[in-house]
Amino acid sequence: MKRKSIKANKVSLYRIFVGFLFLLVCSGGVRGQTAVSHIESVGFTVSDMDRAVDFYTRVLSFKKNSDTEVWGAEVETLSGVFGARVRVVRLQLGDETLELTEYLTPQGRPIPVNSRNNDRWFQHLAIVVGDLDQAYQMLRRHKVRYASTAPQTLPAYLKQAAGIEAFYFKDFDHHILELIEFPPGKGAQKWRELAKDKNKIFLGIDHTAIVVADTKRSLEFYRDTLQMKISGESENYGTEQEHLNNVRGARLRITSLQTPQAGIGVELLQYLAPTDGKPFPTDTQANDVWHWQTSFVSAGLNDSVAVLERQKIDFISSGIVAIETKSLAFKKGLLVRDPDGHAVRVIE
Repeated sequence: MKRKSIKANKVSLYRIFVGFLFLLVCSGGVRGQTAVSHIESVGFTVSDMDRAVDFYTRVLSFKKNSDTEVWGAEVETLSGVFGARVRVVRLQLGDETLELTEYLTPQGRPIPVNSRNNDRWFQHLAIVVGDLDQAYQMLRRHKVRYASTAPQTLPAYLKQAAGIEAFYFKDFDHHILELIEFPPGKGAQKWRELAKDKNKIFLGIDHTAIVVADTKRSLEFYRDTLQMKISGESENYGTEQEHLNNVRGARLRITSLQTPQAGIGVELLQYLAPTDGKPFPTDTQANDVWHWQTSFVSAGLNDSVAVLERQKIDFISSGIVAIETKSLAFKKGLLVRDPDGHAVRVIE
């Protein structure tokens, strides 16, 4: 009888322990994890705001939501740039937001003219279209700069990507943008619904893509720390992929990630070949025009900071910054870098 009692107690304790772990996971309380709900916006630094707004609203059909000029200690602390005075314009396409920042002081450096799409400061924004041919002709009429040789349709032997049509192009600052059209059965259902309106060419933002050196290391940050989920994986190669990226011999391991509330995703691009992409410049500052930032919403910023500090993540901000300007769409935030140097803004 005594043995049965001890065994029963052990089973009971085990169940309590498992239940406790379950509650911890559900609440994001496991050590080393910081729960994010969704990506609020993707943004980057521009050299001339008026010119940038004209391009994105006139050519790509974005709508301006706000236009704000801010400066002071909070901006310096958040950006890591002393003396920063910035103009921030928030643009909307469909349900998604693009945030543009111009540093009025101090101005940063332009994107290097010898940049390649396999360099690790590469980041792009994927804009969904219902008809790529129509969208491409729109870009040609506006004499937009090419980044791909021409629009590409990914071949049938790439099972996960077969039939996707895409084209890379540049804004005047040389930020890379992508047009993407999904075939039936691929992409989010919302894009098929929006594509029914033939009066709209540009539908919204599907994802932002970043070049990474090591997918496994990047997943430790985006999946294990931020708790994003893998939504797709593919290994892409062949002449179509080479001419889409404009990189000879390109062979990529592509990993798609999503937040719990869906919306804009993150795509990791690891070049299995060629492997000569240049690393992210270690002296990068937020006022440099190659600076992008992906803004994740966190339920508890203080807890997120504690986790990021334990993970020894590189902080750009010197602390959590409270922002009083409502048009910036967040109350508190900070900037950190992922393992390759891409900027991630965690906001509350």
